[in-house]
Amino acid sequence: MASEPCRLQLKVVPSSSWDAIVGWLGKVLKVKVMAPPEKGLANGAVEALLAKALGLSSKSVSIVSGHSSPTKTVEITIMCQSDVLRLLPAASVK
Repeated sequence: MASEPCRLQLKVVPSSSWDAIVGWLGKVLKVKVMAPPEKGLANGAVEALLAKALGLSSKSVSIVSGHSSPTKTVEITIMCQSDVLRLLPAASVK
């Protein structure tokens, strides 16, 4: 359990052909979701995708900034940064 929430920077591509955690662009994680960027659908899909990848409940992952932008900050409340980085793909995207 983490004493402080972990925060990650994301680059989100909505309306994609599939849901996927693509990989790292430097310190930013690129994520694709099928949901459109309307009425918070893509945001919810991002939270659900990350929670599933980390084995957490969807309530443990929340977008804290960038709600209407492709660049977002997410907060993960019950996992430390080192565990999050270990569990998410290490592949770089060029």
